Amino acid sequence: MSVRKHENCASGCAGLCCLRVDGMGVSLGDTQLLHDVSFHLHCGEIVALIGPNGAGKSSLFKAILGQFPHTGAINFQRSDGKKSRPIIGYVPQSPAFDRGDPVSVLDFFAAAVADWPVFLPIPAKLRARVRDCLARTHAEGLMDKRVGALSGGEVQRVLMALALEPLPHILILDEPLSGVDIDGEKQLLDMLDEIRQTYDLSILLSTHDFATLEQFADKVILLKNTVLKVGPPAEVLSSPEFQDVFHLRMGKGGR
Repeated sequence: MSVRKHENCASGCAGLCCLRVDGMGVSLGDTQLLHDVSFHLHCGEIVALIGPNGAGKSSLFKAILGQFPHTGAINFQRSDGKKSRPIIGYVPQSPAFDRGDPVSVLDFFAAAVADWPVFLPIPAKLRARVRDCLARTHAEGLMDKRVGALSGGEVQRVLMALALEPLPHILILDEPLSGVDIDGEKQLLDMLDEIRQTYDLSILLSTHDFATLEQFADKVILLKNTVLKVGPPAEVLSSPEFQDVFHLRMGKGGR
């Protein structure tokens, strides 16, 4: 796989939007989920968030999305100088669609973006809008397919297309490679790079697939309730912190 690295950050942020998290903490009742979390998502970067189950990855996403209260600071810097909160596209972990569900991708998408009732015929103008949105992730060919018949990779392409309408400044993906076969995974990773290049997006995603990190990620954040390590994929994968958390040896000298 040939991945094009974004060069906007060579001399500082110069794209649409960047995200800076400083000393953030999240608690649920008396349980502290995250503490002292700090990192910088530069404009145009793809940053992978890794950590064991229960490390707080989803809690971090929800805090950034404004769904969880937090301590510390979450700041956005926009190149247009506006102080308003940027648009954040979010793809949750793949929902379980009923295999017998008769709703088509067109019905699902139209209901999501235009509140169009699924039992009414969809007008040509809305159908064209849905097709254009799906084309951003090369999913327009799935428009008349039942959502229950989609493969894992196809579901992700549809959900990503939905997250890109309207076009966001930052795209957050929760385990986008989960349940996707090898061929679908390669297509999704290539598509992620195409999306960030085409729309100058900053992308933050969580994954348990360490083998592909060096192929697509500019930076990796190792999280276990706090940030243990941040750096290029090879550096994080070969670090003592990674080995302590996952009991794996990867990167240089690893397996």
